[in-house]
Amino acid sequence: MRLFIGIRRTRMAEIIQFRSRVELEEESPDIDLLTAVDAAIRDLRDIQTRWGEEAARIQAEECRLMLERAFDAAF
Repeated sequence: MRLFIGIRRTRMAEIIQFRSRVELEEESPDIDLLTAVDAAIRDLRDIQTRWGEEAARIQAEECRLMLERAFDAAF
């Protein structure tokens, strides 16, 4: 009797590449004001925990630009 043990290769997981915040903002620059404020509140919480770091400064600038675009689009 012959016993064949085969290894079947199956995909365990599919890695999804998320687009960067900049790509998403360029694709749909008109977000509603309420969504922009919600995102800004979350961003500010993150920034507060990393105050003084370069990454926090960059995130704050991105947050400001997002709010300006949303404000302009609302009016």
